[in-house]
Amino acid sequence: MGFESEKNNSVLSKLATNEEHGENSPYFDGWKAYDNDPFHPLKNPNGVIQMGLAENQLCFDLIEDWIKRNPKASICTTEGIKSFRGIANFQDYHGLPEFRRAIAKFMEKTRGGRVSFDPDRVVMAGGATGANETIIFCLADAGDAFLVPSPYYPAFNRDLRWRTGVQLIPIPCESSNSFKITTKAMKEAYENAIKANIRVKGLILTNPSNPLGTTLDRDTLKSLLNFTNERNIHLVCDEIYAATVFNTPQFVSIAEILNDEKSNFNKDLVHIVYSLSKDMGLPGFRIGIVYSYNDAVVNCARKMSSFGLVSTQTQHLLAKMLSDEEFVANFLCESSMRLGKRHKHFTNGLEQVGIKCLKSNSGLFCWMDLRHLLENSTLDSEMSLWRVIINDVRLNVSPGSSFDCQEPGWFRVCFANMDDETVEVALARIRRFVGVGVKENGEETKPVKNKEQWKKSNLRVSFSKRMYDESVLSPLSSPIPHSPLVRART
Repeated sequence: MGFESEKNNSVLSKLATNEEHGENSPYFDGWKAYDNDPFHPLKNPNGVIQMGLAENQLCFDLIEDWIKRNPKASICTTEGIKSFRGIANFQDYHGLPEFRRAIAKFMEKTRGGRVSFDPDRVVMAGGATGANETIIFCLADAGDAFLVPSPYYPAFNRDLRWRTGVQLIPIPCESSNSFKITTKAMKEAYENAIKANIRVKGLILTNPSNPLGTTLDRDTLKSLLNFTNERNIHLVCDEIYAATVFNTPQFVSIAEILNDEKSNFNKDLVHIVYSLSKDMGLPGFRIGIVYSYNDAVVNCARKMSSFGLVSTQTQHLLAKMLSDEEFVANFLCESSMRLGKRHKHFTNGLEQVGIKCLKSNSGLFCWMDLRHLLENSTLDSEMSLWRVIINDVRLNVSPGSSFDCQEPGWFRVCFANMDDETVEVALARIRRFVGVGVKENGEETKPVKNKEQWKKSNLRVSFSKRMYDESVLSPLSSPIPHSPLVRART
């Protein structure tokens, strides 16, 4: 196996074989643990429940019903076959005009109709991953850097850094003020980069935040715009969770700040990344959008989009769906309501056993505080707890350190990618873990070793050899080396 790996490395490029993809981390290792032993209520009731994947599966029924009522929207039905030839032949990196118009209108509706978007500034990409990489390629050269508030989305290390060669400089945010970004921390990170002779090209935000599930208020957005404008650097706003807001305060897009009549910000330095993966729950459709106020960036991004276009079949279908105003209005309202209901139920279940989460109003996840379960406030202790949660509790949650969180003990847990029954199983396992006996599948369960018990026994969790033998990884698993943090300990 080692010889084979060395032989492959000798014929592959440095880019293909380096470790800058960022996937060699606990965040992705948790996914692999799930892939190798996935939970199923009947076939595998003791399997790992996937709570590390931010998917929105709560409104699939609404989309399925629309498709049934609109068979002409697909070119693969008897009713829609007349459009097949034209759609199958057409592929222009500008995209179908009706698709760009529908996306622009949908972006307006997800922002409460308080701002408008120009279809001619809509550039396609292969999901938010492709959109994020495209905007970085347009704005920076290898070696340049972007500031990013931490904790931040772990896959940014892959999406923004791996192939572009740029650096990410974290702006530490702390629990003492609910992880809000401060001007002081931002200036400090910027000045330290300048002292180190690093060229800072911009600031990247996720709003609503992943992993925090919080939104930035108007005053904060203005201060961030002031900061970037004064230094003539870019502001990239990843707004892919715009329509997942389920509680006050409402989401404020950076576009709203720019459209303010009193605003005199330089729009050429502002760019938005969007996607239908979260708001519509369609990650498999790979709909990513770059929306820039800079004409040169739009032109450059459009040329680059030829490497990651959205299929015209998908564009055709979604153009029809998103142009149905009654459907969109109902979908956005119902999605918000269902997310809020699921969030409340899940966080209430956690609170019943003494587990708190950061107060949030958006997203598909909670930022869960398990600091009281740590043996001590260290990364090693967080990793030990994480291994117990995956191996004994059988839940894939993501440790805060994989989001570059500086405070051990925080975990992101996703709640919208499963049905109601699976949520109840997950909550039952958590209750059992903290020492509260419950019934699961009709049977009384024994408490998993709680904090004090697994401390005393110096519990060391290891995965089976089969789980980490790459030769038997499932097709969904990534064939990259596993992080040493999750390898079996001897």
